[in-house]
Amino acid sequence: MTPAARISAAIEVLADIEARRRPATDALKDWGLSHRFAGSKDRAAIASLVYDALRRKSSAAWIMGEATPRAVVLGMLKLQRNMTPDAIAALFSGERFAPAPLLADERERLEKADLSGAPAHVAGDFPDWIEPSLQHLFGEDLVPEMQALTTRAPLDLRVNTLKVSSREEAHDALPHLGAVETPLSPLGLRIAPSEDGRGPAVQSEPEFLKGWIEIQDEGSQLVALLSGVKPGEQVVDLCAGGGGKTLALAAMMENHGQIYATDNDARRLAPIHDRLARAGVRNVQVRTPRAKADAVTDLDGKIDCVLVDAPCTGVGTWRRNPDAKWRLRPGSLETRRKEQDAVLDRAARLVKPGGRIVYITCSILPEENDDALSAFMERHDGFRPMPVGKALEAAQLGHLKGLVRPTVHGLQLTPHKTGTDGFYAAILVRNP
Repeated sequence: MTPAARISAAIEVLADIEARRRPATDALKDWGLSHRFAGSKDRAAIASLVYDALRRKSSAAWIMGEATPRAVVLGMLKLQRNMTPDAIAALFSGERFAPAPLLADERERLEKADLSGAPAHVAGDFPDWIEPSLQHLFGEDLVPEMQALTTRAPLDLRVNTLKVSSREEAHDALPHLGAVETPLSPLGLRIAPSEDGRGPAVQSEPEFLKGWIEIQDEGSQLVALLSGVKPGEQVVDLCAGGGGKTLALAAMMENHGQIYATDNDARRLAPIHDRLARAGVRNVQVRTPRAKADAVTDLDGKIDCVLVDAPCTGVGTWRRNPDAKWRLRPGSLETRRKEQDAVLDRAARLVKPGGRIVYITCSILPEENDDALSAFMERHDGFRPMPVGKALEAAQLGHLKGLVRPTVHGLQLTPHKTGTDGFYAAILVRNP
């Protein structure tokens, strides 16, 4: 397919997403099934165009004066890919499989594209109804913070110290991936996003199959390190899911002590068994719930550290899931908040006196972060937040002090400040 034909296909997919109100992955899959002539490179390039358009949907529509799929793609090519009007016109030629030629008004808008007068939710490309929450958190940094969430995310890897002696050893074994050491996590390697949207097949690499590396955003690595778990401790990963943070905790504990990995949704735990085996983890016991029964009742009051990687809206991952921002509704936030209350209440019963709850979300909304913990501490006496500086020093992450955004109870990582996904973390210590 020609570049112009790929543009036409992206416009078609965006129209399908808009008409049927469904996730981009579903629309892209259906397009590929109905256009089997398109090769893997074509499908990757089309997906990249679609996701870039969704990243800049609001600002692109603003500069073009309308929100049609064609207008959004035009605006995206200008704002996200920095293409000149002449270069865009060459793609919109009207020739075979190419989009129709630029209209005079479209050309003029591309030449005069300017977001200086745009409202914050337009310039930052996010739903307007969450602006008050984000303004409370970010203040004058609101627009640059949210614009950072419109960029493409890199592919980050965590070096598994149960299998390899150092980050340098893993790095030297993967020169063909072009990975560099992450600036903040002592365990991370980073592969920059590619222009065509096709990342390397890391999961086919011998080093991945041997358990040397795991795919994990640097922010996720940092909040796992912040937990400060140590060899010999008793730990519960209460929302373990596929096991990403469970694996990180096991490496920190050097396979000594015990981690109990569980999740309310047994289906989410399915991948964890193979991942544990590949990583060489021996101190994790997977507790699968049966018929909604609590799988860790016998551990109440015995746990040193309860990790709550809480269900959330995922606002902090919009670099990776840009279509999710436009499907976010107030009702979904309310649902997540109820789930957060329930899992925090469960954590409170597990942690022993002097133990701690490590609360994590991949969100930047205060309602899911500080507000959730304030409500928890109103319901439960005897818990206090650990000061951010103390938590960072204890985890040997003091170099983050000038980068993270301190909040009332914890800290916020963001693409703008730390180059990571938008993770929130706080440590609540139970009185002895």
